[in-house]
Amino acid sequence: MGIRGAKTTPKRQGPGGRGPAFDVEALSHVDSLYRTARRLTRTPADAEDLVQETYLKAFRAADSFEPGTNLRAWLFTILHNSARNRARDRARDTVAVDSEAVERAAQTQPAGGNVTPETLLMRDTLGPELQAAIDALPENFRQAVWLRDVEEFSYAEIATMLDAPLGTVMSRISRGRRLLFDHLNHLKPVNA
Repeated sequence: MGIRGAKTTPKRQGPGGRGPAFDVEALSHVDSLYRTARRLTRTPADAEDLVQETYLKAFRAADSFEPGTNLRAWLFTILHNSARNRARDRARDTVAVDSEAVERAAQTQPAGGNVTPETLLMRDTLGPELQAAIDALPENFRQAVWLRDVEEFSYAEIATMLDAPLGTVMSRISRGRRLLFDHLNHLKPVNA
């Protein structure tokens, strides 16, 4: 995924009064935003669209960003709000899916045909068992655990991003970690 125009000259001032330092710092988070967007959307194209939408909103609202605060957390909040809005809009526009057609299409895909850089990174970093366990978590738990344990945000930052009370976030992370542990523990052979 590439973003054109990521480099700016020091003398140029962007729209809304934002300066090149804002642009450079904001764009430095594109990889972590994309990884999280992949977890939220589960498809590369949707993740790219979500990241692009996040940056579009961020650059348009740059004048409302408080300098000296956590820009990364601000961007992740925009990302999660955008993802939530997209999910709500999709729920309104539900479409009937022919599950047999989906299964036939999946069977015609070559093994490993959906290999993306993110997939390779996650496979190498997390391992297949952990990756499958994270993917199997319910979405609320998956988001909270991912933001805390992979992206390393604080509980307070995650609460802001997910628009949830701090106690709820802490509970989701705890329960999500327990579900991961239980899932991974069942995969290990039991010695008699």
